[in-house]
Amino acid sequence: MSTNQAKIEWDDTILPFQLDKSDVRGRVARLDGLLNTILEQHNYPLEVSAILAEAVVLTALIGPTVKLRWKLSLQIRGDGPIRILATDYYGPQNEGEPARIRAYASFNKERLETERGTPFEKIGKGIFGVLIDQGQDMKPYQGMTPLAGGSLAACASTYFAQSEQLPTEFELSVGQSSTAEEQNEWRAGGVMVQLMPQASPFATKDPEGDAPEIMQSDNLDLGEYDDGWNRATMHLKTVEETELVGPYVSPTTLLMRLFHEDQPRVFDTQPAEFGCSCGPEKVEFTMSMYSQKDIEKMTADNGMVTADCQFCGAHYELDPKTLGFDAKS
Repeated sequence: MSTNQAKIEWDDTILPFQLDKSDVRGRVARLDGLLNTILEQHNYPLEVSAILAEAVVLTALIGPTVKLRWKLSLQIRGDGPIRILATDYYGPQNEGEPARIRAYASFNKERLETERGTPFEKIGKGIFGVLIDQGQDMKPYQGMTPLAGGSLAACASTYFAQSEQLPTEFELSVGQSSTAEEQNEWRAGGVMVQLMPQASPFATKDPEGDAPEIMQSDNLDLGEYDDGWNRATMHLKTVEETELVGPYVSPTTLLMRLFHEDQPRVFDTQPAEFGCSCGPEKVEFTMSMYSQKDIEKMTADNGMVTADCQFCGAHYELDPKTLGFDAKS
């Protein structure tokens, strides 16, 4: 396979895998076009784009962990210059369809330019939240952990250890590449490994033979699984940034490099694309919950209520009468 073929084949994909000798499951995510679509819609400073890209990769890796009828969201909020990182993962409605991912960031430009620190440090003190919306008639799930550990990947590992009682590790890489065909294009990749064996005390297999359903446990005593898990995480830490972002090392090649002695077995690749769920009806519903005073503040000189989607930047104009209010006088 040529380098160009490898690049095209693995663009914007999530590859599930299993290590048969270590009772470990995981995913490899490789994102480029999707990521550039998200970031090109906003004029973010470089460090904001980089940390948001990490959040998007995490979302791609975590999103398929549970069987979704609707969406999984990451909500990362802090008191630093980078105030909010928000992502959504929409599971495919039908087999063969791509998953959809969207994301946005909120930041204070002045503080961002004057305060020192890594992009993660510039989020400050706050929370790393995972929200699961399974659709109508299903109770939403929300789990949170403090921002700590020096990276979003460390926060995600802590979340799974504390909230789901599942040992989980991540390795991520994000960067910009320039080639003869591309200039300053964003690329990102990541690997997630998780102890979820068929006989594990932390998981049971889904009746249809798909992803295990999460079970709660009071501790993380790995017992007989300790050796396999330690071996898998040790090998994971040897991955190089260029192997994660590619584009010329395919995920299957990467898995063999990292875990060949544990017999990696891959499953069907899940494609991913940018997708936003905003629309006139949803905007109208959201606006109907605002007060007359708030609506007046959002009313333009032409008498129309204006709103912009934070994720995709779509602009909407609504007649105040459709919201049950009189036009601005």
